[in-house]
Amino acid sequence: MMRTAQSRRIARVVCAALLVGSTALGLIQPTMAFSEDLTIAAASDLNFAFKDLVGEFEKKSGVRVKLSLGSSGNFFSQISNGAPFTLYFSADIRYPQRLEEAGLVVPGSLYKYAVGRIVLWAPIGSKVDVQKGLDALMDPAVKKIAIANPKHAPYGRAAVAAMEHFKVYDRVKDKIVLGENISQAAQFVESGACDIGIVALSLALAPSMKAAGKYWEIPIEAHPPLEQGAVILMGSKNQESAKRFLEFLKGSQGQEIMQRYGFTLPS
Repeated sequence: MMRTAQSRRIARVVCAALLVGSTALGLIQPTMAFSEDLTIAAASDLNFAFKDLVGEFEKKSGVRVKLSLGSSGNFFSQISNGAPFTLYFSADIRYPQRLEEAGLVVPGSLYKYAVGRIVLWAPIGSKVDVQKGLDALMDPAVKKIAIANPKHAPYGRAAVAAMEHFKVYDRVKDKIVLGENISQAAQFVESGACDIGIVALSLALAPSMKAAGKYWEIPIEAHPPLEQGAVILMGSKNQESAKRFLEFLKGSQGQEIMQRYGFTLPS
């Protein structure tokens, strides 16, 4: 028994020495130590902007971010029913305001982080001239028009409002195909399942869509402003990291990323 115990002690000493030596030689590289995860629910128009933003934030903070993308309305329903997110970024500030009124957010955390834009987008090989504006939707070549579902996606409501503003909605409504959110609507038209779409400028400026298509910016006065808001959720975990993320978003690097994807920033 004594011999076995002594052998174990010797083995532990040898292993420790080998570990120290390997680290000194650079054979074992230390990995970044992440703190507790930060869970974020974000509107799908933030897809590309937030992937860049989250990557930079993780590098600087050591906080691992779990990012969920979807429609603002669906997230609102989930959060109202207790979904365990820490931060909620909506494409319509009215959803966070309603959560604030219900006492479900950290007091004073409501922040209007951006104003979004919508564009008419078509594949680069399309014969449809998007520079004609929404009149292009009546081109005979257009059989299917992709937009986000206006029942729970703010960008879908903006698309319908813009078509009504230009008095084309009643003439094209039978061609409309609804995506669950604005990212899915963009996928429909980018993949060729639809001929044209009304999508977020932030998606049209992403490298893949920018290379694959052409777009026309819909005038901001043609629809209600897409004021986008964020809140920290009451009772959620890791609220200090949530505050750090918001501060990073408000800082120069965060603001540069948002502007790169076409968002107008709050003054």
